[in-house]
Amino acid sequence: MRVTSEFWVAAYTRRCFSEGAFAGIRRKGALEAGAIFIIVDRLDTTYDFYGPAPQSFFEEEKPLDREFECLMEKTSREEIEAKLTREERMDPDFWVVEVEDKEARSFLSLPKEPGPEDLFSGFKGRKF
Repeated sequence: MRVTSEFWVAAYTRRCFSEGAFAGIRRKGALEAGAIFIIVDRLDTTYDFYGPAPQSFFEEEKPLDREFECLMEKTSREEIEAKLTREERMDPDFWVVEVEDKEARSFLSLPKEPGPEDLFSGFKGRKF
């Protein structure tokens, strides 16, 4: 069972602070199941933007924790604001958390994208 969005955001902001980064809730969404977006201010005038990972990222079953994907990397504030404006038209119940970190750490669970070593992983141990 997944925790509520409200609980997850509270725990996430505490994690950021415990790691030496600053985090603030910019927008509160639906308490139970609102989508969560994370903006990471790299403190060099660029930003990273993370959102919920699509269901296709998961192997067979949904993970217990929330999974995210990087939607934009080293981008401008204006591009992120435009994306959030489009999101608001589709679903206004989302959360936005902003993190300031010189090291650009997101502190998020990101699904592993398949790499070259994974291409033939289904064939390991097979004899041809």
